[in-house]
Amino acid sequence: MENAESGAPVRNGLALGALMCLTSMVSIQFGVALSAPAIALHGPMGTAWLRLAFASAMLLVLVRPRFHRYSRRQWTMALALGATTTVMNICLFSAMQRIPLGLAVAIDFLGPLAVATLGYGLGWRLAWPLLAGAGVLLLSYDGVGWVGNLPGVLFAGGAAVCWATYILLTKKVGAAFEGLDGLAMSLAAAALVATPFGLVQGLSGLTLEGVAAMVGIAILVPLMPYALEMIALRRMPTSAFGILMSLEPAFGALAGFLILAQPMTASQMAGMALVVAASIGATASGRGE
Repeated sequence: MENAESGAPVRNGLALGALMCLTSMVSIQFGVALSAPAIALHGPMGTAWLRLAFASAMLLVLVRPRFHRYSRRQWTMALALGATTTVMNICLFSAMQRIPLGLAVAIDFLGPLAVATLGYGLGWRLAWPLLAGAGVLLLSYDGVGWVGNLPGVLFAGGAAVCWATYILLTKKVGAAFEGLDGLAMSLAAAALVATPFGLVQGLSGLTLEGVAAMVGIAILVPLMPYALEMIALRRMPTSAFGILMSLEPAFGALAGFLILAQPMTASQMAGMALVVAASIGATASGRGE
């Protein structure tokens, strides 16, 4: 009886963490899709800087972190997470300019899946990333030719590496800070890191309407999803988080279709199914031990 009672909070925590992950994925992918006009106007670096700057400013006002109380280790961790966040955003936006959103996110997803697979150990579980890789190949071909280009794929690959690093760092930052202080510090660091690269492009052509739109997008991503992810990572193992977030390509494809009018062929849908199947397989194999 005691075991059952002690297990209930764990299950509830995992369920709440999963709900947060789901909400985060929807917010991120639709926020990214809605960022397309800003990317066309301000470029990847300018758009990344604007989103990070607005999100950071809002969170600093809400959280009001006590800067003087943090240790050198906390400052270092926040800076590392902030720099990773900046590069991840720039890489993803640069990929969006060159390849469809669904494909970009599918490649990006390989990072979290790698975290999930390695979290449960090596061996035969490496089949799941290979299955996802086959799905990515199908997504890359629309029946007529290869979609996108090599630079777009490389940028998406860079975003995948950053996303894997982001998951690991977010877990540590969330444990090192109270509340959302770690997120506030890391977003402030991300905005500062992005400033030399995106300040000029971000301010060029910026209007009051553009500011209002960018504030809304900054809430959708990164503010709300990053906060949800940091809280979720306190409630669940890093590997479980990576597996849940591996459903991101499906949401990316849906956002690309609904907002950016990027349809998918039958073979591309099959590729997406393989990516999702890899996620389900990794989840099932992880629970088996």
